[in-house]
Amino acid sequence: MPKVGMEPIRRQQLIKATMAAIDEVGLADATVARIASHAGVSAGIISHYFGGKDGLLEATMRQILSDLGTAVTARQAAISDASPRAHLRAIIEGNFDRSQVTDPVAKTWLAFWASSMHQPALQQLQRVNDRRLYSNLCAQFRRLMPRAEARRVAHALATMIDGLWLRGASRSF
Repeated sequence: MPKVGMEPIRRQQLIKATMAAIDEVGLADATVARIASHAGVSAGIISHYFGGKDGLLEATMRQILSDLGTAVTARQAAISDASPRAHLRAIIEGNFDRSQVTDPVAKTWLAFWASSMHQPALQQLQRVNDRRLYSNLCAQFRRLMPRAEARRVAHALATMIDGLWLRGASRSF
C-alpha cells in the first residue's frame, strides 16, 4: 500500500528524472526504464502516475511551463515602474530565467517542441504557451501603439524570443 502523501513527491521525482534522462541521452533514448532508474523507482510507477512516457513528458512540460509563468509573474510583480517597457522587459527576462535555461530544461524544451508536432496533447500545450506569450506581449505593445502595429511587433518579438532561445538551447546556454 502506498504511503499517504507520496504521490506529489514521486511525481516531482519522476519529472526531474525525465529531464535528467533527456539531458543525458535525448528523448528517444530516455526510456521508461532509464527514467525510473534515475528516479530510483520501478518502471511501473511511471505507468501508475502518468500512464506512460508520453504522459510523463506532458507532465514534465506542464511543470516547466508553470515555472516559466512563475518566473514572468515574479519579475512583473517586482516592477516599480508600471510602464509597458518595464513589463516587456520582465516578459523577456522571464523567458530566459534560470529555471528555463539549465541544460536538462533546455533539452527537454527542445524535445517537447519536436514532439509537439506529432502528439496532440503536446501540440495543445505548445499552442497555449505560444498564445500566452503573444497575448502578453501584444497587451503591452497595445499600450504604446495602434492594435495592428502592436500585433505585428508582438509577433516579431515572440519570434525573436523563440529564435534566441533555440540558439541558446542548441549551445546549452
